[in-house]
Amino acid sequence: MPTSGVSIADELRAALDGPWRDVRERARGILDDDRLYGDPALDIKAARARVLEQMQLVASFGWVEGGFRHPDGSPGDPGAVVTALEMLAYTDLSLWVKSGVQWGLFGGAVENLGTERHREYIDELIPLRLLGCFAMTETGHGSDVANLETTATYDPATREFVVHSPTLSARKDYIGGAAEHARVAAVFAQLITGGESKGVHCFLVPIRDEAGSDLPGVTTSDCGLKGGLPGVDNGRILFDQVRIPRENLLNRYADVAPDGTYSSEIENPSRRFFTTLVRGRISVGGAAAAAARVALSIAVRYAEQRRQFADPDTGEETVLLDYRSHQRRLLPLVARSYALAFAQNDLVHRMHLVQTGQATDPRAQRALENRAAGLKVAQTRHATQAIQECREACGGAGYLTENRLVTLKADTDVFTTFEGDNVVLTQLVAKDLLTAYADEVRDLDALGWVRFAATMARDVVRERSGVRQMIQRLRDRSDESVDEGDLSRRSVQLQLFADREDYMVRTAAHRLQARAEETGPFEAFNNAQDHILAAGTAHIERLVLEAFIDGIAEIEDPDARALADSVCDLYVYWTIEQNQAWYIMHRFMSVERAKAVRRGVNELVDRLRPQALTLIEGLGVPEGMLRAAVLG
Repeated sequence: MPTSGVSIADELRAALDGPWRDVRERARGILDDDRLYGDPALDIKAARARVLEQMQLVASFGWVEGGFRHPDGSPGDPGAVVTALEMLAYTDLSLWVKSGVQWGLFGGAVENLGTERHREYIDELIPLRLLGCFAMTETGHGSDVANLETTATYDPATREFVVHSPTLSARKDYIGGAAEHARVAAVFAQLITGGESKGVHCFLVPIRDEAGSDLPGVTTSDCGLKGGLPGVDNGRILFDQVRIPRENLLNRYADVAPDGTYSSEIENPSRRFFTTLVRGRISVGGAAAAAARVALSIAVRYAEQRRQFADPDTGEETVLLDYRSHQRRLLPLVARSYALAFAQNDLVHRMHLVQTGQATDPRAQRALENRAAGLKVAQTRHATQAIQECREACGGAGYLTENRLVTLKADTDVFTTFEGDNVVLTQLVAKDLLTAYADEVRDLDALGWVRFAATMARDVVRERSGVRQMIQRLRDRSDESVDEGDLSRRSVQLQLFADREDYMVRTAAHRLQARAEETGPFEAFNNAQDHILAAGTAHIERLVLEAFIDGIAEIEDPDARALADSVCDLYVYWTIEQNQAWYIMHRFMSVERAKAVRRGVNELVDRLRPQALTLIEGLGVPEGMLRAAVLG
C-alpha cells in the first residue's frame, strides 16, 4: 500500500501533475471560487463583461508575470505559467481563451518577437492596463500564414510603416478581443521595404482609443454569436493605410533601419513567426485535455450513482458503470486522458527548456514545434470524442447546461481549428518525418517536397512475408489473457506502434515517388495526402505511448505504478483495436492476435472497474470544481 496517509489516487495525481505539481495544487485551491465559473444564462454582452472581470481576478493571482522575462533580462518561468493557466480550463473556457489571447498570444508576441524597446507594452499588458489581440488569421488565409495578404509598407520619408488590407480577403478574422476590448493588435503582415517583400512580420498596431472607438483607418466589426465561448469577443479588423512608427515592428529577429535597410539573423522567413506559435499550440492542447478530464470526471461519477434496470438474480437495479458497454465507452477514454497528461507534461518541460535558453540546439526547437503540433491534434480530437461520449453516457442529464457537458462540448469544438487546423497540423507532422527535419526542404512547395521524397532510398517498403504471418498465427492464441500474451510486454507494444509509423512513413515516400513519375507535383501530393495524414497520426500515437511509459517509470509507489501499468495496457490495447484492420491488412498482426486484443480490452476494463473512482480522482479535478448539479 502507499505510504501512510497517501492514497493511490494521491500518488496518481502527483504523477499526472508533472514537473509543476505545486503550481497545480495551489491552483486547485484558488480556482474553487464561484466568481470564476461561467453562467450559461448570460447574454453575449453580459458574458463578455463577466470574463473581463474574471481576468482582473486572475491577474491578481501573480501567475502571469512568470511568463515574461524579468526587467533585468533573466528568463521567467514559462512552464509554470502554461501549467497555471491550463488549470483555468477547469472553470470557464471563455476565461481560459480570453486569458490566452491577452497574456499568451498578444503578450507572447511582444515577449518573443519584441525587444527591450517594447518593454513598456509588457508592463502594461500584464496588469490589464492595456488589452490586446493577436491578429494573424485572415478571411482568405488561416493556416497558410506565409501567404497572408495584409501589408506593412515602410515609408522612409516619415519613418513609418503603412498597414493596409489590400483586399476583403485580407481582413483579419475571428480575432479574439477585436470585437470590443482590445486597444492594440499584434498584426502579422507582409513587410515591404524598398519595393521588396521580406515575408511575414509582426507589428503593434493601435486599433481603438481609450473610449473604445475605432482609430482612423481602422474598421472593426463583431463576429457575433458563435457555437460556444460566449465570453470571448471575436471580431474582424480592416486597415486602410494606417500609419505606425517604425519602432512598432517587433524586431527581435528582423529590423528595418531608418533609411529602410532590412536586416535579419534568420534566413528562413517562416522561422520568425513559428517562434510565437509554439506556446499557443501547447496551451490549446493542454486546455482541451483538461476539459476532457472534467467531462470524464462528471460522467464516471454519474455512472457510479445512476442505476438502470434490475439484476434478475438480486432484483436490485444496476449502476451504469457495472455494464460492460458503459465501461468500454468511458474507461478507455480515461486511459487516453492519462496518456495525454503525461505527454503534455513532457511537452511543457521541453518548451520550458527551449524558451528559457537551456536547450539551444536548433533541432530542439524544430522537434518542439513538431511535437506541439502533433499533441495539439491528439488532445483536441480526444476532447471532441470524449466530451461527446460523456454527454451521451449521461443521458438526459448530460444535455442540461447545469451539468456542464454541453457547454464543454460547445466551447471546445473550435479547439480543433484554432492555433492550427488539425488536418494541416497532422500534415506538418508527417512532412517533418518525410523531410527528416531538413531545413532546406521544410518550407518547400508541393513540387519541391515531391522531388525531395523521390531522392529517398528506393528500399522503402518492409513487406511482411506470408511465412512471418503464419509463424505469428501459430504463436498467437485468441483465448490468451492480457498477462499470458506477449502483447503485455512494453517492448512489444512499442514495436507495434513504431512498426505502423515506420511502414506508413516509408510507403508514403514511395507513393509520392511513384506518382511523381507519371503526373504533376500537386497531383502526386494530393494522391498521397490520405497516406501522409495517416503517417502523421501514427507518429503522434507512438510519441504519446513513449511519454506514458516514461511517466509511469517516475511513480515510486508500487501499487500506484501497478494501477498505472494497467491503465497503460488499456490505452495500448484500445488504440490497437481502433487500428486492427490496418494491422491485419498489412500483416503485422494475425487474426488470432486481433481477437486477443479485443478480449484484452474487455479484461482490462473489468480489471479497472473497481478502481474507476480512484482513476478519476487521479485525473486531478476536485469533485467540488466539477460544478455539475447532477452530482449533488
